[in-house]
Amino acid sequence: MNDIAGPAAAALASLKRYERVFISLLPKAELHAHLNGCIPLDCLRELARDYAPEPGEPTVDLTAFADGIKLDEIHDFFKLFPAIYALTATPAALRVATRAVLDQFIGDDARQQNCAYVELRTTPRTTKHMTRKEYLEAVLDEVELSPKDRTALLVAVDRRMEESVVAEIVNLAIELKNAGRRVVGMDLCGEPLAGDVHMLVKHLARAKEAGLGVTVHVAETSANTAEDTMALLSFEPTRLGHATFLNDEARAFVEEHRIPIEICLTSNLLCKTVSALEDHHIKHWLLRDHPVAICTDDTLPFRTSLAGEYALLLAKPPLGLGLSEDEVSAIAERGLGARMGQM
Repeated sequence: MNDIAGPAAAALASLKRYERVFISLLPKAELHAHLNGCIPLDCLRELARDYAPEPGEPTVDLTAFADGIKLDEIHDFFKLFPAIYALTATPAALRVATRAVLDQFIGDDARQQNCAYVELRTTPRTTKHMTRKEYLEAVLDEVELSPKDRTALLVAVDRRMEESVVAEIVNLAIELKNAGRRVVGMDLCGEPLAGDVHMLVKHLARAKEAGLGVTVHVAETSANTAEDTMALLSFEPTRLGHATFLNDEARAFVEEHRIPIEICLTSNLLCKTVSALEDHHIKHWLLRDHPVAICTDDTLPFRTSLAGEYALLLAKPPLGLGLSEDEVSAIAERGLGARMGQM
């Protein structure tokens, strides 16, 4: 498991013992966890020891992850991952990484988090060693070793992808779902300002029509336009990721359709899409009793945990939002209710 630091660690350390026990006993759902952003550092080091790059393949430097990252803006975040992608370029390495991530959330050493259910999400890649389908099958082989009511997979498409690749990935997700594999939904992620939104919506709507849930990273930056946001909302996705900069029209739509929002507090603070916890948009949704799910996003670079994110709800200001135990319990219950893999 990754050591936690920063806002989550400070909030957790500020809690009284009975409050930490409360968080550890509270059943929680992790609904926004990117596979390659949640690999424990020890696992990456193990994979790095076995990594022998061929000519033309990248060398690997894990220093930034070991030392803790510092970001000037959200766009810097996407520069961190080439090293991880190099280490997870084979089915065997990908299975090792997936198992380590699942153990971090629901393994024996993760009992203090009490993560009752986790939906991992990942974007399938082609490498010299595997096709996109083989990538997904390797991840699913590990996901399906856990009970059906504990784990599921969301297949992600990246906003930067060409239409042919988006179509291929949507087809794979539908095919695997229909074959009985544990694919419950799709995710739209990647550089927030990239891509043809209308093309992406066309294919994501097709996934929804095929019975898959769909979550979209939406309005992550102040530069995302209202047109971009409303296009992504137009097919009524199952959930929304971040939804940090929704305008009044978009907020009204989300409220009317009761679309749950995946909230990643530490991620927003470290990516500087939110200036301070007291200014976080979660407050708007809590005041309206709107469903939210508390999530980690990427535990490795953000040095957080699911328990740490819940500590940010419970801890007194300025380290946390100062919510009551009843309020935190209600949030956790709504998170469980927002899972796509409903049993």
